[in-house]
Amino acid sequence: MEKLTKFELTRILGSRALQIASGAPFLLKLKETELDAIGYNPIEIAKIELEKGVLPITVARPKPYIEEDQ
Repeated sequence: MEKLTKFELTRILGSRALQIASGAPFLLKLKETELDAIGYNPIEIAKIELEKGVLPITVARPKPYIEEDQ
């Protein structure tokens, strides 16, 4: 996975954590002991999903426009 800026990382984790908190299914199989260890925290679950690379999210970065001399 490409390196994310802190703004991209925050946006992705926040969006996924909101989905999880709203009842979306996990994209990983997590054991009950793992969930107990992190306290069922949606942000921590989103971090685990991101680290494992299972989030179907891409970041589109526009190329800078450079005007050529005429």
